[in-house]
Parts: sequence; structure tokens; C-alpha cells
Amino acid sequence: MKNVAVIGAGTMGNGIAHSFAQNGFKVQLIDINESALKKGMETITSNLDRMLAKEKITEAQKAETLNNITTFTSLVEGVEYASLVIEAATENVELKLKIFRQLDEACPEDTILATNTSSISITHIASVTSRPEMVIGMHFMNPVPIMKLVEIIRGYNTSDEITKLIMDMSSALGKIPVEVNDYPGFVANRILMPMINESIETLYNHVAGVQEIDTVMKLGMAHPMGPLQLADFIGLDVCLSILNVMYEGFKNPKYAPSPLLVNMVRAGKLGIKSGEGFYDYSESKKAEKVSKQFL
Repeated sequence: MKNVAVIGAGTMGNGIAHSFAQNGFKVQLIDINESALKKGMETITSNLDRMLAKEKITEAQKAETLNNITTFTSLVEGVEYASLVIEAATENVELKLKIFRQLDEACPEDTILATNTSSISITHIASVTSRPEMVIGMHFMNPVPIMKLVEIIRGYNTSDEITKLIMDMSSALGKIPVEVNDYPGFVANRILMPMINESIETLYNHVAGVQEIDTVMKLGMAHPMGPLQLADFIGLDVCLSILNVMYEGFKNPKYAPSPLLVNMVRAGKLGIKSGEGFYDYSESKKAEKVSKQFL
């Protein structure tokens, strides 16, 4: 279990690759977009430099981590020798189903298939493979190299053996794995997203402004970050996608996305990634300042 492939070089994908590589795993980072791979590796290097400056790692550890990562634009080539594949693509059901069909065909029979989905049914994803007992959820938290929690989600057919292997592997990364069952939103987002959505509704109903809402939650509830700033950090499009999954899964109006959230996503105001959300990140220094709070 020392050979891991990661699908997707975006925020979560490069963070997962970083964590495994830093802990001695050989990592194949896969993305069909060459520029995404380049940006992902630049992010990993930048985060390692930050850790180096804080004396959390040495130059030798930085070099070893980077040497442990190989990039691929071909899924078939990237997963050829993988013991574990972790999919970290966009939170889109059809895209994930397509990827898992491809993985099932391309991977060796004993390869474990994991998804970093934050809300989509593991059982549904597993159903398009010939190995549903070997499909599992590994929901890492952002930023992956820093955050300790990993939600380990069992699908309906996930075996006890695979669950134990993945729990043990997560512990080997220095993470704290928590086993949960396969229901929309799992635990983290089933609780977090309604809070974020209600915060957006509070803003939408003119109860208070952005800064005021976040200040109340930070100072009154001891949250390290206000819910609106956190939504910007997660990505408003991701928040909307997760809420839609839970709304469809539970058919409960309490999970219905706020009209303000829907309109902001339609307008392209997605948070840090687009340069504007509930806060303005258009100046590079502002975005950098927010990022440095976490790394």
C-alpha cells in the first residue's frame, strides 16, 4: 500500500498528493490538464516552502516529498501500479461515475478505489464498478496537509477489511480517521452546510452584514473563521453543489440553497477561486493573506 494515485490536481487533489508524498508514499498525480498539474505542483512546492520557513520540515524532507510525486495526463498510465486510487475531481455525480467506470477497467483487480467526495453517495459511485466492496469514501478536509480529520465513508457493500485498511492508512498519514455511514452530506457537511446556508439567508434577509455575521460566529461561538468567509474558502459553487445533493437526497426544505447563494454562483462570484465572493480577493495580497491563515 505504498503506491497511491490521485485523480485531480486541484486544491484537494494536490493537498492529498502532498500529504501522502510527505509520509513516504509514492504518488502518481493525474490530471488531463497539463497546466493544472503544473499549478498543482507549484502549490505543493509553495506549501512545502512555507513549512520549511516555519521549521516544520527540513530541506531534505522537502526534496524527498517532491521526488515522491510523479505527474501524468493519462489515467491509464497513472493508475497502472496503484494499490489505492483517490479521486478528487469536481463535485459532480456524472463526472465521478465516468471516472470510476474508467478506473474499474484500468486498475488492477486488487486496487482499492476511493473518492474524496464531500456529499455524493459512495454506494452510487460503487455501483458502476465490478468491485463495490473495494470502493470507499475518504473525505479529507481543506487544507489537507494541515487538517487532521478524514471522514471514512462506507458504502453499502464496502468490506470490513477495506475499511480497516483505509482507517489504518489514514492514521499512518498522521490523520484522525472517523468512520461514518453513507448518507447525503455524511457528518461534516450535513452539519456545516445548513449553518453556512442559514448564514447566507441571514445576510439575504438583511439581519446583518457580512462582517457582522462572521464576527458573531467567531467571537460568540469560538469558530476560527466566520461561516461566510469559510464559504468563500470552500467555494460557493461547491457549497451549492453539496446543498443540492442533500436537498435531493432528503427531500427536506431545510437543505434548499438560499436564493442569494444560487444567484452569486450564477454570477460567477465563487469566493477566493474567482477573486470575489462574500469578500473581495481581487488584489493578490488579500487572497494571499487569507491563505496564510491556514498554512
